[in-house]
Amino acid sequence: MLQLKQSPYRNAKILIVDDRIDNLDLLSTICNLHGFKTSISNQGKLAIKLAKKIRPNVILLDINMPEMDGFTVCQVLKKHKLTKDIPVIFISVLKEVKNKTQAFGLGGNDYITKPFQVEDVVARIENQLKFYYVQKELKTKNQQLAKEVQERQSAEIKLLKLNQKLSKLATLDSLTNIANRRYLDEILTKEWKRGQREHYPLSFILCDIDYFKFYNDYLGHQAGDVCLTQVAQKISKTVHRSGDLVARYGGEEFAIILPRTEAKNALLVAEKIRRQIEKLKIPHPHSVVSDRVSLSLGVSSVVPDFSYTEEQLLQAADQALYEAKKQGRDRVVFKQMV
Repeated sequence: MLQLKQSPYRNAKILIVDDRIDNLDLLSTICNLHGFKTSISNQGKLAIKLAKKIRPNVILLDINMPEMDGFTVCQVLKKHKLTKDIPVIFISVLKEVKNKTQAFGLGGNDYITKPFQVEDVVARIENQLKFYYVQKELKTKNQQLAKEVQERQSAEIKLLKLNQKLSKLATLDSLTNIANRRYLDEILTKEWKRGQREHYPLSFILCDIDYFKFYNDYLGHQAGDVCLTQVAQKISKTVHRSGDLVARYGGEEFAIILPRTEAKNALLVAEKIRRQIEKLKIPHPHSVVSDRVSLSLGVSSVVPDFSYTEEQLLQAADQALYEAKKQGRDRVVFKQMV
């Protein structure tokens, strides 16, 4: 027999399932002559095992078979992850509509009735192969796209976390790990404007470690850095409302912003800070005021309006701190804004 025109889908794998040897021989010959690679099975159970093993591109499936009919075989194949996407073409002598309806209802992709025409069988196979390869290509592209999306999302998450980390680092003092002066100024401006809109009091505390220069001179800058960090962290733990802000103001000075806080309550917070630093019992043998590290604190408070500026609030707290030092240090002084 002369070889027929090769299919554009030659080398595609075709599994033929039929209990009659003559049908298997005829169908496999047709497929081989058109360039397909064929495998055959005359039993349903063996066909299922073979399909899982070789993963054919198309299955030609007879319905009337002993032990396990084609409907059952198709049902099993469509439920298994390895074979569920393989196109199934039923080839049967059954011509009734109910048989075809059942075949398609179980996941069959096409239905050919016997006796069949060679050209019809090949055309149906090629049609399913075309659909199979298009679906496979689409699935591959979708998987690649999903991977690219996942990688892009992962990269975006990493970038977001990095930006958040960098943003956080930009607002922190590198030594004490509390807010830095730049961030303090930013938050003070925001709270000042909010206070103007909502007419609530805003308090500001400025504090200074007493005779810290002596501490550095006699104990060394490394010990001074440890001391600054301990003081900063203790102030942060003492001032714990979510809207409050503790920042390093510069050198051995620290500042605290207290939104929605009246003067009397700000004074209580300042005194609490002073006592907590005292309880740290950090030795300061060269302090003039105490044998341990102590703080002087200046407090100011105002309900922001357009008669004042935040700079005036800072100046008032600074003047109060100066007065605390003038009075002997290790104390809290309040300065009314004028």
